[in-house]
Amino acid sequence: MATESGVAVRRPRPQDLDRHVGVRMRERRIMLGLTQQQLADLIGVTYQQGHKYEKGVNRIAGGRLYTIAQALGVDVAFFYEGIGAPPSAGKPTEHQRLLLELTRNFVAITDRRQQEAICNLARSLAATSAGPVEENDVTADDELARVA
Repeated sequence: MATESGVAVRRPRPQDLDRHVGVRMRERRIMLGLTQQQLADLIGVTYQQGHKYEKGVNRIAGGRLYTIAQALGVDVAFFYEGIGAPPSAGKPTEHQRLLLELTRNFVAITDRRQQEAICNLARSLAATSAGPVEENDVTADDELARVA
């Protein structure tokens, strides 16, 4: 163990780093609504290999990590964010879980008009929560009636 200012600091083991990178890879994949098979196809590996990357069982080479970052639309540094933070610091809050669920469901909607209706509904509800709705604003009821 290394010491900082006389206090022992636990340095992550290589396996911990591999698991952390795998967790970040999985989080981003889920955020984008991709299956493990879809990501594996994008990065040119088998489903099993992609699964092992996410679990931290197999270490990801630098070139492969770059390919994964490109496929997931992030910088390589994304996978290293939060290293050394306490384990509880990385747990999503209830609010974050709801946002993720909302994103997954939104992405699953294939009708562009329905997606726009949901955006307008959310905007209207946010405006209602923030204060009075102006005359030109579409209300949530108006938007639901338009889509139905």
